[in-house]
Amino acid sequence: MKMAERVPSGVAGLDTILHGGFPQGRTILILGPAGTGKTILSLQWLLSSDKREGNSLFITLAEPRSAIERNIAPFGWTLDGIAVLDLSPLSLALGRPFEEYRVFPPAEVEEIPIWRQIIQAIEEKNPTRLVLDSISILRGMSHDPYQFRKNILSLVNRLNAMGCTALLVAEPHDVEEEAGLALAVDGVIRLHREIGASRVLELRSLSVEKMRGSDYLSGRHPFRITARGIAVFPHVVYALQEAKPGRGLLSSGVRALDELLGGGIEIGTSTVISGPSGVGKTTVGLGFLATAVAQGRKAAVYTFEEAPESMIARAKALGILTDRHLRGDNLLFRYVNPLTLYPDEFLALVRADVEEAGCSVVMIDSVGGYSLAMEAFGDLTAHAQNLVAFLQSHEVTSFWINAVENITGDLRLTELGISYLFDNAMLLRYAEMGVQVVRLIGCLKKRLGSFQPELREIKFMEKGVWVGAPLTGVTGLLTGHVRPWRPGDER
Repeated sequence: MKMAERVPSGVAGLDTILHGGFPQGRTILILGPAGTGKTILSLQWLLSSDKREGNSLFITLAEPRSAIERNIAPFGWTLDGIAVLDLSPLSLALGRPFEEYRVFPPAEVEEIPIWRQIIQAIEEKNPTRLVLDSISILRGMSHDPYQFRKNILSLVNRLNAMGCTALLVAEPHDVEEEAGLALAVDGVIRLHREIGASRVLELRSLSVEKMRGSDYLSGRHPFRITARGIAVFPHVVYALQEAKPGRGLLSSGVRALDELLGGGIEIGTSTVISGPSGVGKTTVGLGFLATAVAQGRKAAVYTFEEAPESMIARAKALGILTDRHLRGDNLLFRYVNPLTLYPDEFLALVRADVEEAGCSVVMIDSVGGYSLAMEAFGDLTAHAQNLVAFLQSHEVTSFWINAVENITGDLRLTELGISYLFDNAMLLRYAEMGVQVVRLIGCLKKRLGSFQPELREIKFMEKGVWVGAPLTGVTGLLTGHVRPWRPGDER
């Protein structure tokens, strides 16, 4: 299907959803309850236009121009360069006494003059871009649904014939009570504003319900109203891919640990490092990133729980990170507040670091924090799979730090049912040996390479990370209760 020419929306992320922008010369309905950002989105589009590409016309029937200018001032916007037709009730009432119609219905007195002024302004300004805010006012004036439908169809046909790209702002009940409205326009974009079910969070999103003669990304796409206007975070779905061998190995920085891993972790794969709190998961993960940076690669750490300063200080004390690693922008640390970030917003952050900053190794710390961030916005497994799939598609080596509740006892790689997503799995455990609590490390799976199916003791000392020889003569290490074992003993 041949796609129509596009008009950039001026809204970050929206053009990705619309495959380039609004179809040129088409009329789009912007639908949403009060407070969802319909006027902001519409004005952001008008103000982003290149004045050399034609005239812009803004017709307001709800708020007076002065109120609109006051509302958009915090964004640093003005209406300079845009033709404005102010048909708001307040503006029309200025200079004349309050009126109450007793002989004729208000619609019969006011509807026809307002429609005439709209058509006259369109003919005089000959705009290439138009916003009419809002259709709800026109519909409220009309005492005859047939006449309203006829006027809307006439307006849309006139705009399309002129090649004018137009946004018509409306409330959801307008479409519910007048189905012909959605049929008359070429596209429908709905804005949503909800409160999260699990906690008091405002969730904003938009969806494309119709775009005649054009494809688009379906689904709900979260957005924020920022200091610069609306920013949309497209929900792009990536497909999981088979890990490809032959890209080389990434060292942990500890020779004995590399031996356990069959030389290291395959580049371009995903690895979950699991274990109870305080066992050393993050420290082990940072060892891989330090090696990558030392080899000239760029890496990023996304921490949902621990402050980057604390993480860096601990890694420097162990000799894993030095000032050389932290010099420049080869190693990025990003603290993410899990209560304020949309899943697709986080994916957009990672995508920018990968595609624009060139990061080829990333670490998510931790899966639990990431799960908290996803809780109000849908299924954790779906969002985690999408992020893993994106990283795979860009051949990024990823490490996912996962905390388990039990310090000893029942063995679980993850408690969230997402271990199948990862190519590799490493496990750190506490175990009781005599009167001491020791830390153990092992590898449970590697999809692309071999590894040693054994457990080794791991220590974190001032001179760095130490991994011992394979433990022998004992069993029960994974349960945390160690007992002697000899070949031939029943297990």
